[in-house]
Amino acid sequence: MSFFKTLKNDLPASIVVFFVALPLCLGIALASGAPLFSGLIAGIIGGIVVGALSGSQIGVSGPAAGLAAIVLTSIGSLGGFENFLVAVVLGGVIQIVLGLLKAGIIGYYFPSSVIKGMLTGIGIIIILKQIPYFFGYIPGKGEGTFEQIFNSFTDLSLGSTLIALIGLGILILWSNVLTKKARIFQLIQGPLVAVVVGIIFFIVLGSSGTFEINPKSLVNVPIPSDISSFFGQFSFPNFEVITRGDVWLVAFTIALVASLETLLCVEATDKIDPEKRVTPTNRELLAQGTGNIISGLIGGLPITQVIVRSSANIQSGGKSKLSAIVHGFFLLISVIAIPKLLNLIPLSVLAAVLLIVGYKLAKPSTFVAMWKSGWKQLVPFVVTILGIVFIDLLWGIGLGLMVGVVVILFKSYQNSHFLHIEDESNGRHRIKMTLAEEVTFFNKGAILKELDSLPEDTYLTLDVRKTRFLDYDIVEILEDFSEKARNKNIDINLISERGVVENPESYIKFFKLRSKTA
Repeated sequence: MSFFKTLKNDLPASIVVFFVALPLCLGIALASGAPLFSGLIAGIIGGIVVGALSGSQIGVSGPAAGLAAIVLTSIGSLGGFENFLVAVVLGGVIQIVLGLLKAGIIGYYFPSSVIKGMLTGIGIIIILKQIPYFFGYIPGKGEGTFEQIFNSFTDLSLGSTLIALIGLGILILWSNVLTKKARIFQLIQGPLVAVVVGIIFFIVLGSSGTFEINPKSLVNVPIPSDISSFFGQFSFPNFEVITRGDVWLVAFTIALVASLETLLCVEATDKIDPEKRVTPTNRELLAQGTGNIISGLIGGLPITQVIVRSSANIQSGGKSKLSAIVHGFFLLISVIAIPKLLNLIPLSVLAAVLLIVGYKLAKPSTFVAMWKSGWKQLVPFVVTILGIVFIDLLWGIGLGLMVGVVVILFKSYQNSHFLHIEDESNGRHRIKMTLAEEVTFFNKGAILKELDSLPEDTYLTLDVRKTRFLDYDIVEILEDFSEKARNKNIDINLISERGVVENPESYIKFFKLRSKTA
């Protein structure tokens, strides 16, 4: 019954999502250095399989730009696409394990500065990798990213560059102007229009003459002649490499990043859902893991829930998961029915689409916001980006996390106590030290430094009324200080929930009792 209630909303929405997903599936495969057909496989599986299993009513899954950098480097490092597919399958298995272990809250344990740095770094990588294709340059083997960019300027294709600029102009005009003018421009998406214009340009001008586009600079998906040849174009994992450590490392990386990206997308999608439904995150990990296992087994890219498609689904009026499932069937039909048409799409147009995707991930406004939020957010953010761009994604995330932990320790060192110096009376210093709510061994250095710097003839008041946890290491410091206090003529007055204690022996006993019971 609910199927028919939402069909009138979900069917039009699924068409819009299909038009958004088709160029993105091809473009992300291009950015990943993988066969273009693998992007379509991932889109189909993400729509039909993950859409059916997911608990999200309006989320749409498919190949994600956030994994493009991992795929690109891993295909080369693992020795081929078939070896990489093993890591995709294993990554899906790990995601299912995470779902069974109720690890759906894993995203909450990563600092937001590192997550934003990860997405921004991925956006920069996408932009850098698409610049050569934008100018019609086909990168050769062994060329570094910046070498490819330099060579693309010295050996550009006039036809590819012109249609890429036209496509980029269409995308900017569509998103910034036309979508605000009429609903028709929301239903017909800019990426689709850019792709259609690219096909027309190639047919009219790009096949010969001044604006000729090299056939190598066009989409190249297999064209099946019958059912058997259609199934023959799928790639299958080489399970002979399943015992290799580097394969498992890539698998864990895929599982971690895909899960994080999915959970972040789930959180964002639930926020913009008009009906404010809540997606079960553990079930989502199970659905995504299943989708990645199937996608890897038949030659597809890794899958995540994707905010671009999900938001397009919501904006187009999608009400249930039916729209995601139907869009997957539309992708399947397009692979079977119109592969010749797909092969007329210039790669430079897809590069233009991906430049916009990369820009949205690495907006200048994000850098400004992180700058304004202070150095504690900015430093892990920048370190994560630099690690991703100049090393790889896993290193970038790891370095960002390490810096984030150092920042936390530094702030913990600073915030363990508050020292208030009062005026002198009868020739004695009056100093009040208030301990924080939690005081651990990280705070030893700061507290020890303050206690050792107290001058002779001091009246010290220790306020522990807010302290709920006191590490035994701190108790030992205070115990040692009680001996030093006698020699320096320092009197200690303790203010606690139990009242006022005015001698060192009693306050040490109090602290020992507190550390045992905390």
